[in-house]
Amino acid sequence: MKTQPTTQPKQKLFTTGNIAVMAVLTAISYVLYMFVKFPLPFFPPWLDIQISDLPALLGGFAINPLAGVIIIVVKCLLKMPFTGTACVGECADILVGIAFVLPAALIYHVSKGRKNAIIGMVVGTVSAIAVSLLANWLILIPFYANQFGNGNVQVGMEIIVGAVSSLYSGVTADNFYAFYLPIGVLPFNLLRCVLCAVISYLTYKPLSKALHWEIKAKAQPED
Repeated sequence: MKTQPTTQPKQKLFTTGNIAVMAVLTAISYVLYMFVKFPLPFFPPWLDIQISDLPALLGGFAINPLAGVIIIVVKCLLKMPFTGTACVGECADILVGIAFVLPAALIYHVSKGRKNAIIGMVVGTVSAIAVSLLANWLILIPFYANQFGNGNVQVGMEIIVGAVSSLYSGVTADNFYAFYLPIGVLPFNLLRCVLCAVISYLTYKPLSKALHWEIKAKAQPED
């Protein structure tokens, strides 16, 4: 009964149809990544809400987990020529995006169905939050502190603290991470991943025929 769905993902990844679908999803993801983003007043000004991982999640579900990873990586590579962070921000986005999409798609492909899709997206959300916390703690904030301070991390941290002092009363350079990670990064990435997951859940079925057009052409009887 469930044998049919598990045979489907074994098909070749780089077929003409799959490449076409991945190209379209990557283009949409890139546009979302570059232009469709906005800040929220209760997050630090450099944290913009955006849903550019959504097309990668759809690709991971429709084709296979590797397709979702490829969409994430290519989207970020395309933005690197326009980077304002010496590509550090884009590399962090690759890590967080893969942490979100890969577990979700892997779990979904074990046994396709709504329940596994939800479980996968929950696991992916937790994974993305964990990676984003580590990335901000170990990579992003140290990088920005070094940049803003022209090599003096202490000076850079004071500038960063000044930028969030209106949000977090009592924040200092010494306790910055105790405020920023649990009150900023964690809810920000939770909201971002939940938005992607909900939209994906609502749109995957309606978009399924377009995402599987090559399979439909070869095997007319299946829905």
